[in-house]
Amino acid sequence: MNAKVKIARLSVMSNTLLIIMKLAAGIMSGSVSIISEAIHSSMDLIASIIAFFSVRVSDNPPDSRHPYGHGKVENISGVIEAILIFIAAIWIVFEAVNKLLGEEIQLRSIAIGSIVMFISAIINTIVSKRLYKVARETHSVALEADALHLKTDVYTSLGVAVGLGLIMLTGIEWLDPVVAILVALFIIREAYFLLTKAFTPLLDTAWGLDEIETLENTLKALKVSYHDLRTRLAGNYRFLDLHVEIPSDVSVGNAHKYCDKIENELTSQYDNLTVTIHVEPAE
Repeated sequence: MNAKVKIARLSVMSNTLLIIMKLAAGIMSGSVSIISEAIHSSMDLIASIIAFFSVRVSDNPPDSRHPYGHGKVENISGVIEAILIFIAAIWIVFEAVNKLLGEEIQLRSIAIGSIVMFISAIINTIVSKRLYKVARETHSVALEADALHLKTDVYTSLGVAVGLGLIMLTGIEWLDPVVAILVALFIIREAYFLLTKAFTPLLDTAWGLDEIETLENTLKALKVSYHDLRTRLAGNYRFLDLHVEIPSDVSVGNAHKYCDKIENELTSQYDNLTVTIHVEPAE
């Protein structure tokens, strides 16, 4: 089992544990902000399961039906995760508004809820750091999205814990649904950035400007005369193609060796890179 699958499985297990803890604390305390956190963690769990299966599929080698590999499965996973987060946020806002406008707010066992929120923040901090580490090492969009979920969960859990602490100090119980709405707004912001990051590669968006500048500097260092450079991403896989100009009197064999030199230099700098070179006679 590779590192991506192992860390994705850890995320599934931690989210399952946190949902149980938060639901129990939410029911015991009657706090809508804690229950909203349980809903958030439920979406995180679904996202973690999606990430778990997507990283397994994305690592499958190219086949006859998918000659460019399965990397975009991770981007599709990220889009689905973002949509789930939007749904969770809307649900939280709906429940919180009902509390503010209609239902009587009666909180119990607030201290237990605060403790659970702090424990949740600690667990998610540890797991999200490990997810980010593996995501950076493997260039996994799905794991990065999962890590972003958990990082946001850290902030929202701490926000709920602080809100419950203020309620204990002031006795103002309507602060609970207000905190829940603030949590939902933070989650919506997270979902927007995640959706943007995951969706754009599905449109074959080019690499980032800094990455393209580095790529062009590498080609200049190799003294490559080129044009029509194109780049795109598919999950943790990179693709680029370019037209290389070579003197017309160079043999096919030497032209091939020259292109191999360019390809080997580029693939040594970028993981999971596929290079396509079209040779043209220099004018």
